[in-house]
Parts: sequence; structure tokens; C-alpha cells
Amino acid sequence: MTAISASLHLYSRHPVALATWLALAGSSLAHAADAGPVAAPAASLPPVTVSASGLQLGANDMTTPVTVLEGDELVRRREATLGETLSSEPGITSSHFGAGASRPIIRGMDGPRVKVLSDGAELHDASTISPDHAVVSEPMLATQIEVLRGPSALVYGNGAVGGVVNVLDGKVPTAIPQKGVEGSAELRANTGAAERAGAFSLTGGTGNLAVHVEGVARDAGDYRVGKGWTGGNKVPGSFNRTDTGSVGLSWVGDRGYLGAAYTRQTAKYGLPGHNHSFEGCHPHGSHLHCGAHEGEDDGHDHGAEEHGDVPVVDLRSERLDIRGELRDPFAGFSALRLRAGITDYRHDEIEEGAVSTTFKNKAYDTRIELQHSAIAGFKGVIGLQTSQRKFSAEGEEAYVQPTITRKTGLFVLEEFRWNDWRFEAALRHDRQTAEAIASGSASGVERSHNGTSASLGAVWKFTPGYQVGTSFTRASRAPSAEELYAQGLHMATSTYERGNSDLRSETSQNIDVSLRKTSGDTTFGVSVFKNRISNYIYGRTLDEVDGLQLLQYSQADATFTGIEGQVRQRIARNLGVTLFGDTVRAKLNNGGGLLPRIPATRAGIRLDTHWNAWEGLVEWVQVARQSRVAEFESATPGYGMLNLGVSYNGRFNEGTPWQLYLKATNLTDRLAYAHTSFIKNAAPLMGRNVTVGVRVAF
Repeated sequence: MTAISASLHLYSRHPVALATWLALAGSSLAHAADAGPVAAPAASLPPVTVSASGLQLGANDMTTPVTVLEGDELVRRREATLGETLSSEPGITSSHFGAGASRPIIRGMDGPRVKVLSDGAELHDASTISPDHAVVSEPMLATQIEVLRGPSALVYGNGAVGGVVNVLDGKVPTAIPQKGVEGSAELRANTGAAERAGAFSLTGGTGNLAVHVEGVARDAGDYRVGKGWTGGNKVPGSFNRTDTGSVGLSWVGDRGYLGAAYTRQTAKYGLPGHNHSFEGCHPHGSHLHCGAHEGEDDGHDHGAEEHGDVPVVDLRSERLDIRGELRDPFAGFSALRLRAGITDYRHDEIEEGAVSTTFKNKAYDTRIELQHSAIAGFKGVIGLQTSQRKFSAEGEEAYVQPTITRKTGLFVLEEFRWNDWRFEAALRHDRQTAEAIASGSASGVERSHNGTSASLGAVWKFTPGYQVGTSFTRASRAPSAEELYAQGLHMATSTYERGNSDLRSETSQNIDVSLRKTSGDTTFGVSVFKNRISNYIYGRTLDEVDGLQLLQYSQADATFTGIEGQVRQRIARNLGVTLFGDTVRAKLNNGGGLLPRIPATRAGIRLDTHWNAWEGLVEWVQVARQSRVAEFESATPGYGMLNLGVSYNGRFNEGTPWQLYLKATNLTDRLAYAHTSFIKNAAPLMGRNVTVGVRVAF
């Protein structure tokens, strides 16, 4: 695989080279497919409705690329966390923090720039504050996962300049089951972490009432890493135990539904790499000081880590969701949709049997959409979104003071179709206030930000099966409360963070161009993007002592440029080959240097086959060395991984479908590190892992 490694090195230095490679591969394969007749009928991508599009569009009508995981593909990709579930998709990686916490990174952006939704409603947890905090979304209960790249999903918030992840589920029934009862059950286990997991979903109804119950239980131990790691063969504290349950009730009528669901999730997972040797470290101006001052003796050796029990996160999240839709509510409007939620989130960080820090997040959110009928050829939606988040941290690592964040947004989205063209325009205005709290009352420190965002896009289906899409977006993102008010030591990420209450809103100007072929023996999609961000907010490293970094939230102009795509060629009736890859480069303008934890360039090849009830695939993924690093950041070596999967779909005598599946990842047991992780050296990626599972739907 040395040739692949050399090619990836070229692509990581020259993103246009990867764009050319993918585009030419797609073009040449398409011409080869058209050169002669093929016995099998031409393949075509099935239509998929994208709920997060705002207008219930098909995936092929979107102006920017969208990833939709559903059905067997979703079952095959699912992992214990949302980030790991999506991390193999082009343009998406994960923040990887052991086994219990992993958040999606889209086009090199993470945290508050990537919004995670539950059927259109924003999830409120603590994952945007720090990568060691879990996303309270259970992939095993998802029915569909949608990823919109870039700020194209403007209707879900101007802060989502990286993208939006929308997780669809069935916890609020929207229809009465035709047979009265329907559901599914799944069991799975793996070797890499000795994981055992089970999930069930059950919906029943009669008349106008429907009830739904679902649940997941997971128990995974410390996971194994690839061979050759100096830290041993397992990552200490990388266990993950999660329980999730939900019950929902809906009234369903001829013109819509109104329902509610209560969801509770509890989890216990370890925090690998937690370093107590930094206790007592503090900044002096732009420098860190660790140890006693002159004439003092703190009795602590800050030059060496204290080994003890790995800290454990004990998480509890309760959420009440209210969802509803009314079709043809009144003249001129085709639909009225409601999403609302109340969240009570808390997690304790336990060290040596005692609670050291407690994080709390109490929030509510409401979203109302009104979709109007066609007016002079225009169809669209107008809406209102509001939320309030009361966040607090108490204890040893309370590096963020208590805050109350209030947001209100108004938005409109319109589309117009003409011949083979579809045009789209969106406009949104947001206001945010972030108020710091001291001793249970307002401290007088409050910052307000207003931002207006707009986007224009078009899709041209210039010939059957081919289309080109482009969009331009100008989006404003207000700084988060943590970026404004953080002040203290954060041992999980080995940082001392300092906020800046004078931060201004950042403004993103993003252009995205994509070319897709959606039918025939050759299908492909390639997208190129450039995102210029004024007043980009980032944690600037001012100093480092023994691995502890002093981060000062700062602002500077930045540019993100990248390419992502894949091309699939059917080479026989039951056999296909896919080439895929992505790369992103991020830097501060005017010679300001590079940004930290930017994903490395990736490329791969996959063979897929199906025969009767059997399906299988084998793939090789090569990740390049990431040597384009920020100041105080170390390079990460590249690696290659061999993966395979096989499944069998059958039916019981009464016609009930079932599926038996097996997937194996990192078959060569390669030692690999995630450059995007704060703890990449303390928690390498999982080594050889075999997962087996069985799923029944009825």
C-alpha cells in the first residue's frame, strides 16, 4: 500500500489533485459504462426524503451534498456513539474521546459549529462544551440519519456553519400501524471491547391513538488497540455502559398528528488520559506556571502524572419531546409543524469514588414551521425558533461559570422550479444573549449578539442522470457562553482555558459546487467547497508545559478548503467497486498559521457484492500522515485499515424478515491515532474488532 500512501501525501498537499482524481475517475468510468451494452438493467439510486431540508426534499434535489443512512446501510454503520457511526462517511470524522464520547466533525469543524438534531429539534447536552462529554443520541434507535454539510441547513440555526446532523427516530408515532402492532429487536456483540448490546422498538395503536416504547442496553469493557502500543493492549478507562428508554403517545388523524415522548438515558464511561499532575497549574499572563512559587512548597510533583483510578462520567439525561403536524391548516398553507422539548441533563465526574465535578444543563426549545402553498411558482416555509439553556458546573474542574443563554430566530426558505432547474433561497435572523451567573444571581456580565444569514443555491439536471449544484451562504455565528466566559483548568483535555467576553460574532462566506451522477452503472458525487470566515473563534495556544496547553479564545480570519466524493462502478450484475476520499485544509489568513486538530486526508477502495439473500463488502481505507499542524501540536502518522462485512437476509415462515450480519474492522490490527482527538496518544483507535448481530423486524 506504499503507492496509496504516496498518493495520499500528494492529495493532502494539493486538494485539487484529489478533486481531479475523483472527477476523472467518475468521468472515465461513466464513459466505460456507456461504451457497450450491459446485460443487467441500469442501477439507480432510490429516492430518499431528507427531513432536515425544510421542504421534505429528495436527496437529489439538494443544492449541497447530503448523506442519508437508512435501512441495511445504517445497521452496518452503527457504532456505540454518533461520531463513530458517521466517521467513515466522506467529509465526516469524529472527535474520538475513548469509547463513551464521540461527536461528528464535518469538514474540519466541530463543537457548536455542528448542530445535532433529534427529528428537527436541537439536542441539549454538554457535548458542545468539551469532547469528553457524550452526545445523548442513541444510534441503535435511529431509523435514519441525515447529514447536511456546510451552512446549507440555515433554517436550523445560523451557528451551524459546519453542518447539521439530524437523527430520525420513531419515539413519537406519526401513524397507526396497519397490523395494529409493529416493531423490531436487535442483539449484537463485538470482540474489540467485549461489547454486548440489545435494542427493541414496539409501536401499537387502535383508532386514533398510538403508543410507542423502545430501549437500548449496552455494556462494553475497555477496548483493545492495535499491536505495538507502548501503553499496553487496552486503553484504561475506555469502558462504556449505556441504558436508554423512551415511551411515546400520539393522537393521529386524517390531517396529521400530535404526540409526546419521554426519554431517559443513563451512562457510565471512563475518561482516558485524565492527568492529575496539572493540579495547581495556573497562568501568569500568557505563560503557564506549574509548581510552587518561590519560597513555597506545594508538595506535588507536576512533572510526572499521578496514576490512580480513571475518572468516570455518570450521566443522566431526561427529555420530554412534543411533536406535531397539521396538513392544510388553513387557506394558502399546506402544513403546520411543531417541535418542542424540555431537557434536564446532568453528569457527575467521579474520581476515587467521590464526585469531583458536576455539570448541569436545563433547557427548553420550541420550533414552529408554517409551509405555504405555491404562490407564482414559489413554495416555501417560514418559522420561529426559540430556546433557553441554563448551564452550570460545580467542583474541581468547574472551568466554565454558570450561564443562561437565550436564543430567538426567525427564518424563511423559498424554492422555485423552472424546467430542469431548482432554485433555493433562505434568510434567517437570530438574537442571542449569554449571561454569566454568580452566587445564584446575575453578575452583571451579559453579552448580546445579533446576526443575519442568507443563502442562495441552484440545482441543474442538465441531462438525465446528471446534475450540478451550487450554493453560496453568508452565515453569522454568535460566540458560545463557554467561549465567552471559560476560565480554569480542564484536565480531561489537558488544557487551561480562558474565555473572552469581548468576542464578536463570526461571519462565514461559503461556496459549494458539486457534480453528481445518480443513475446508470456508474454513479458518483464530488463536491468542492471554500469557506472564508471572518472573526473565526478558536482556542489559541499561548504556552505549553509538560503537555498542558494554555488556550485563549481568540479571533482571526480563517479559510477552510476541501474536496470530498465517491464514485461507484458496477462491474458485473452482482459486483461493484467504489473509490472514495476527502481532504480539508484550514488555516488562519495573512500568515497566521494552521488550525489544530484538522482531519487528515483519506482515500479508499471498496468492493461490494450481493447474491440471493447474501450481501458482502471488503474495503481498504488509507489515512495520510497529518503533518500540517498548528503551533504546539504534534504530527500524527498515517495508517491503513482493512474492513469487511457480510449479511444474510431471511424470512420466517410467517413472512417476518430477519437479518444476520457480521462486520470486521482493522483486520490487520494496525495501531492508529485520530488526529482530531485531544487525547490521541492516550486513546488510540480500536484494533482488530469483529461484530456479530441479529435483527428482526415485525
